[in-house]
Amino acid sequence: MKLRLLASACLLAYLPTAAHAEDASTDTADKAFTLGQILVTSDRAPESDVTIGSGTLDQKAMEAFQANTLDDAVNMIPGVIAGNSGGSRNERLIFVRGFDRFQVPLSIDGIRVYLPADNRLDFGRFLTPDIAEVQVAKGYASVLDGPGGMGGEINLVTRKPTQALEAEVRGTLELDRSLDYAAYTVFGLLGTKHDQWYAQASFARSSRDHWKLPASFTPTVNENGGDRDFSDSSDWRVNVKAGFTPNATDEYSISYTRQEGAKEAPIHLTSTVNSVRRYWTWPEWNIESMYFLSSTAISDAITLKTKLYKSNYYNMLRSFDSAAENTQTTPRSFDSPYSDTALGGSGEFDFKLADADHLSLAAYYRRDEHNESQTSAPDLAGASAEPNQRSLEKTYSVAAENRYDITGALRFTVGVSYDWRDLIEAQEYNSTTHTLFSFPLKDAHGWNAQGRLDWTGADGTSAYASVSSRIRFPTLFERFSSQFGTADPNPGLEPERATNFEIGGVKQFGPLRASGAVFYSALNNALVTVRTTGGLNRRENIGSADYYGAEISLEGQITPSLSAGVNYSYIHRSFDVGTPPSGDFIRDFQLTDVPAHKGMAWVRWEPVKRLTIMPSLEFTSDRPTIQAATVNNDAPVYYDLSGYVDVALRADYAINDRIKLGVGAKNLFDKYYLLTDGFPEPGRSFYATIQAKY
Repeated sequence: MKLRLLASACLLAYLPTAAHAEDASTDTADKAFTLGQILVTSDRAPESDVTIGSGTLDQKAMEAFQANTLDDAVNMIPGVIAGNSGGSRNERLIFVRGFDRFQVPLSIDGIRVYLPADNRLDFGRFLTPDIAEVQVAKGYASVLDGPGGMGGEINLVTRKPTQALEAEVRGTLELDRSLDYAAYTVFGLLGTKHDQWYAQASFARSSRDHWKLPASFTPTVNENGGDRDFSDSSDWRVNVKAGFTPNATDEYSISYTRQEGAKEAPIHLTSTVNSVRRYWTWPEWNIESMYFLSSTAISDAITLKTKLYKSNYYNMLRSFDSAAENTQTTPRSFDSPYSDTALGGSGEFDFKLADADHLSLAAYYRRDEHNESQTSAPDLAGASAEPNQRSLEKTYSVAAENRYDITGALRFTVGVSYDWRDLIEAQEYNSTTHTLFSFPLKDAHGWNAQGRLDWTGADGTSAYASVSSRIRFPTLFERFSSQFGTADPNPGLEPERATNFEIGGVKQFGPLRASGAVFYSALNNALVTVRTTGGLNRRENIGSADYYGAEISLEGQITPSLSAGVNYSYIHRSFDVGTPPSGDFIRDFQLTDVPAHKGMAWVRWEPVKRLTIMPSLEFTSDRPTIQAATVNNDAPVYYDLSGYVDVALRADYAINDRIKLGVGAKNLFDKYYLLTDGFPEPGRSFYATIQAKY
């Protein structure tokens, strides 16, 4: 694999120069698939060798910081924090100004990735080498992009060819702190663009054998140190697209993307409680989507944009009896497949009412079908799968947005939408009575509204103020899951709502460009878990919360050979659990996983031509976490995990304009730190990369 990659890179490097070869100055933004972009109103930094905007992240930055998965990538953006769910799922999380994965939708090319059962997305399964740009709408997410954007939205924009012939190969070899093989990542792309059509195919794969704990780690009852047990994983994604551009205004594109993942889950360092020390694996975690996107100028004043898609989601969760993961005979073992299908589309009309007045009207439809069937203790004689349990719901949205230029420098935008969800079927299996039954059906609906004022001055100076009130519908899991017999369903859960306020701006100070924002979010009808008189958990819409904070970024080209950047975020969250129904009670509850202070800094130095050296660091303050479950589950214990400073270093040498070699190190000082109770992060690692473009 590595020899083939090196040979391909060398071949590309020494191909004869052609007029259509990729120009190194081509903006990364030009390679973004514009039909797949969403509306992100936050500041976009000027294109440079490393671009970390307040709401966007380009491929150059993801490559420079060796951010091969989505959680590592967005963690560089101010106001966005990566985390770890811990527990037997051990999933990578993303928080946008304190809002979690249920409240911030994820899309690929504007097509939402949504798991209707529980939407427990593992952001570590999404690779970035084939992504041109990551967009993060924080707080204010346009109503035109569909429902669910209560706390913002994340969108992965795939690449699109810009030249008659484009090719790229890239490979990374990762070594642990003992210089043993740990992982590899490879990426390849081939594309072509002509006057009236384009086509492209790309492939990315990442395979991890293990990662190693820091040298300062002290062995525990569940982990002896060195290679982290159950830390292996494998992911790949392919994206193929073809487009027709008959004229300067119209574009029609069809795309196919498929990603497959497999992972194990490291277990808690010290807990021996069976509900915590579970041996879970995911041999399959797959997403497949076919989608058609278009933009048609019906006249000089009217443009129609459409999206049509079909997506399939499949994952298999397997639970084993012991760490050997070779038997499934006890009550704690099972095979649990989830199979979901989404069909949907949207249409948007843009009307130019006048030179200063634009109106957009949009409609959205999505049909989600979920199927599951668990087999308990599958190795036992006579074990059989439960009958299939099916859930079906449809989601709709209609939206309007008006953009009016009050003056040449001042624009006012106002938007409104109405979302509703129809629950058609929700089935469950009673393992005690061995019967299949249906939950009561309950629909949901709600209004969204937002407004924004933008001012643009001279020399790139700008300022804005916005307010947005958005809802999100609870998942099937939140409404109906029995959580292994510990929870009571609540079909009548209502949508949560967040009202977001923000003021921000951008200013150039000589070579330095500064951007910043202050924000406040008020949450209502927030979900809270109460303990019933029967000893079960049930979710209720009785909570409220206040999130507020600030962000600032500084970036600049200090000298022709030296550039630098720093960003900082402050996030405060407080939560009021409200009053539970009569007879029920609420155990102690605190928000976790988000540190109050977080930031990063980097320097890019070119001491001699073609050689670049880039040190960087990430820092956070303490973050709250919850201690692993104990026998007395009604008295959870919260405490703060220590903050940390994680230093990285990278050096690249460009052999010529087309081939580049790089080496680097992550967690350079082998710092021991955790993002959640009982689950430490990797220790020091090293990597070497090779990249060739044509």
